[in-house]
Amino acid sequence: MSTREYMLGNVAIARGIVEGGGQVISGYPGTPSSEIIGTLAAMKERDFYVEWSVNEKVALEVAAGAAMTGVRSVVTMKHVGLNVAADPLLTLAYTGVKGSMVIIVADDPSCHSSQNEQDTRRYSQFSLIPCLDPSTPQEAKDMMSFAFEFSNKVQMPVIYRPTTRISHGKSDVELGPVNETRPVAEFVKELERWVMVPKNARVQHVRLLEVQKTMQEGLENSPWNSLELSDGANVGVIASGIASVYAKEAIIKQSINASFLKIGTYPVPENKIRTLLESTERVLIFEEMEPVVEEQVRIIAQETGSTVEVIGKLQGPVPRVYELNTDICSDVLAEVLGLERPDVPAEVAEDFDYNACRIDLPMRPPVMCPGCSHRASFHVMKKVYGKDAIFPSDIGCYTLGIQSGTVDTTLCMGGSITVASGMYQAGEKKPICCSIGDSTFFHTGMNGLLNAIYNKADITVTIVDNRITAMTGHQPNPGMGKTATGEETSEVDLVALCKSLGAGFVEKADPYDLQQTEEVFKRAKEFKGTSVVITEQLCVIDAKRSGLRRKPFTIDADACVGCRLCVNLGCPAIEFDKDTKKASINSMCTGCGVCASLCKFDAISEVKK
Repeated sequence: MSTREYMLGNVAIARGIVEGGGQVISGYPGTPSSEIIGTLAAMKERDFYVEWSVNEKVALEVAAGAAMTGVRSVVTMKHVGLNVAADPLLTLAYTGVKGSMVIIVADDPSCHSSQNEQDTRRYSQFSLIPCLDPSTPQEAKDMMSFAFEFSNKVQMPVIYRPTTRISHGKSDVELGPVNETRPVAEFVKELERWVMVPKNARVQHVRLLEVQKTMQEGLENSPWNSLELSDGANVGVIASGIASVYAKEAIIKQSINASFLKIGTYPVPENKIRTLLESTERVLIFEEMEPVVEEQVRIIAQETGSTVEVIGKLQGPVPRVYELNTDICSDVLAEVLGLERPDVPAEVAEDFDYNACRIDLPMRPPVMCPGCSHRASFHVMKKVYGKDAIFPSDIGCYTLGIQSGTVDTTLCMGGSITVASGMYQAGEKKPICCSIGDSTFFHTGMNGLLNAIYNKADITVTIVDNRITAMTGHQPNPGMGKTATGEETSEVDLVALCKSLGAGFVEKADPYDLQQTEEVFKRAKEFKGTSVVITEQLCVIDAKRSGLRRKPFTIDADACVGCRLCVNLGCPAIEFDKDTKKASINSMCTGCGVCASLCKFDAISEVKK
């Protein structure tokens, strides 16, 4: 009797890694991929190694080293993380692997938690590394075992590309048996393969091209590609990944007679595409983000002299931005095939007022948590450096400091320090104070700080240290003294680290102590050269989870004069009544006390009971 569990997509992927016999798993947290390693690290009984690495490049190299010894390895990251790991990725395609290696890269259509919508399938094309594109949580789990086996068969890493709706969707998943086979690590010296000097690289590039046909043939008839030819259908639909689920539902919803090709692998199944083109008059292609499949279909159609009309993203009407869904697919089918709009009765289709059904919900922009120490850091930073100063920032919770007027740029992880340096070196005369989180500093900020110090950039670097990798789900980092599995390890001292990089000014401040923090920032501003301020305070969520409780605060309505100074801090726990012209504190208060320090009328105090 089979066992089924209701689970998150990322949990299903983690289960797939276990079932497939994964032995070394590394990664860097990035939504929507983070729960995969989180799930594996939380397992009390495990016969595999798992780690949070300091960045994606490091993580990929750890997994590559393991796979070179013949074992099964996995590396996880989000799509923009692959940019960081691109250097080893492109050369790893030349060397290949001895064991098995799966590179999980979670894409984020619609930018739910990302700075762009890049499509990882482009990296698959660029690197000539095969890619798997799951369509459901069940398929996401089952694909992992296949990925291990296929990687070992072709001696190549495999890119595995879930998207947000796969990673963070939930469904019943049927569990399978766990592969008990564990290859023993043994590195065999093959200089021509593993040492990519030009002489060897030229030979390995030829090998990479030669293995493409083997990969194509191996993926063509895999269970992840399926073609359903429908009698009498003059329309064909091709869809990939999760878009195949949306498209299939839309076809059923519209009662359309169409042949259907589901694609889950890259290189694409060319023979199945040719068969579909031979049996239909026009083809609609549904895929999220870039027209990767569409471009291949158009190439195949041209090569075969097909006159089939290809409809997709390049000329519309399938949107090239944001996520797809069943309704979008239904609307496209209706537009292309001249059908009535789905779910609207024919007699009211022309007169139906869709806007009348809309509900205008109040805007709820993302904000930092009540009591977040970053808010206090930004308040003091802006006070000391002035509103005309330049505040480059980085990727993390603190990016929400944009609402405090202290985030002027956000480029990529670790980019705040280097952008700030570039501004100074360009001749910018206004004060420059950048911000970066502790985990982001360990990720790629250290190099930026070293560069700024070495090249004498007169800037202030603020490391907002909340003692955790908060934005992606509270994963540990080298500054915490804990590994992914909770084991104690060495704790990096940020002050000592920054001094070792050559910083002449490094001071730590408690952002809840506004006066102390202000004094530290003033000294940093006066310092000529690269100064570093570390504002350290435990993340309020992590503090609550660890049992740390502070007394909440309250506002004396009689003493409040309605100056709004506390309200302007932007804390969700502070409200303002327009009628009474008084501020109040709600139940979200975490007791940081920053608002009490700001109040000039002593109207804010701790709750006594």
